[in-house]
Amino acid sequence: MQFRMAKKDSIQLGVVIESDIMKWTEYISVDPAVCHGKACIKGTRVMVSVVLDNLAAGVSSEETRLDYPSISDEAIHAAIAYAAELSHE
Repeated sequence: MQFRMAKKDSIQLGVVIESDIMKWTEYISVDPAVCHGKACIKGTRVMVSVVLDNLAAGVSSEETRLDYPSISDEAIHAAIAYAAELSHE
């Protein structure tokens, strides 16, 4: 996801450009039969919460991918986009 800066009354505002928004639904799934219905990276049993916990702890995306080789960099960005969308509720 990319942010572009716009100026309004001398204040910079982060403006998300619609075409740049990560389509997290391509990478995240919720299935009651997988990990008790927790959000996971599609095709894996790696929960989104695990990815986010690693990032919050300061673990890099590269290191996370080494620890969980079944997930891509795009899937990590999708986990962040998923969390961002949930925070808007």
